[in-house]
Amino acid sequence: MKEKKLSVFSIVNLLLLTAVALATLYPFIYMIAVSLSGSNYVLKGMVSWFPRGFNIDMYKLVLQDPRIMHAYLNTIVYAFAGTLVALVVTGLGAYALSKPEMLFSKGFTVLIVITMFFSGGMIPTFLVVKELGIMDTLWAMVLPGAVSTWNLLIMRTFFAGIPRELEESGKLDGLSDIGIFARIVIPLSGAIFATIGLFYAVGLWNNFLNPLLYLRDPDLFPLQVILRNLLLAGQAGAGDLTAAKGGDSVIVEESYKFAVILVSTLPILCVYPFVQRFFVRGVMIGAVKG
Repeated sequence: MKEKKLSVFSIVNLLLLTAVALATLYPFIYMIAVSLSGSNYVLKGMVSWFPRGFNIDMYKLVLQDPRIMHAYLNTIVYAFAGTLVALVVTGLGAYALSKPEMLFSKGFTVLIVITMFFSGGMIPTFLVVKELGIMDTLWAMVLPGAVSTWNLLIMRTFFAGIPRELEESGKLDGLSDIGIFARIVIPLSGAIFATIGLFYAVGLWNNFLNPLLYLRDPDLFPLQVILRNLLLAGQAGAGDLTAAKGGDSVIVEESYKFAVILVSTLPILCVYPFVQRFFVRGVMIGAVKG
């Protein structure tokens, strides 16, 4: 077998990708190092890549803060319920639009595509949510973002590529359209459902604008609103934080903020490895025309 020689392009490409990877990872590495370091080392600017004076006090404060843990639970509920509703609505809509025999299918598709460029805007959407009476409820977090036009079109393209013979065989066996979708289409669409589900889940997990608009009860706030208040409004969430640590208030609060960010980011990062094998296939749907 011939040994592959490294070309100039391969070497340059490797160096560039390595630099991009380091630039992307360094903020996380720095936050981990600061959050796990002693306040004195952080105060002296001695932390860069590795923790100094290793301790997990900041993480203990985060996990013991009832406000943060309650918001954490709210975020999990919103992300799970929102992703489930979004997949159901998007899947059913995309499957219907993938059928050319459906009446006005092209017209509906054009109307849906138009919403990618023109939308009602924030205020009309807020008024609709208010008139529906779902302010300060779970549905205010779930329904306004239940359908993404881009995700709908990607899923529609995938469903259009499923062989018609499979669906015709289902009809011969007496299945209805819903039965065909549930028993034939869904089992064949694991890649696209996993990919689109990841898109929805990440969007819901990181969303803080909708809670600011539609939620007034602090008990319903997700973690992102608490994190926003912590980072922008300077609410550390623990009044005796500085006294407990005996360090500089800015440095201690910085370590606390980094710990909150890492705790809030960890779950969605843990989900990715389980859908990675579907991800490349799912995002490439529609990229190649056969």
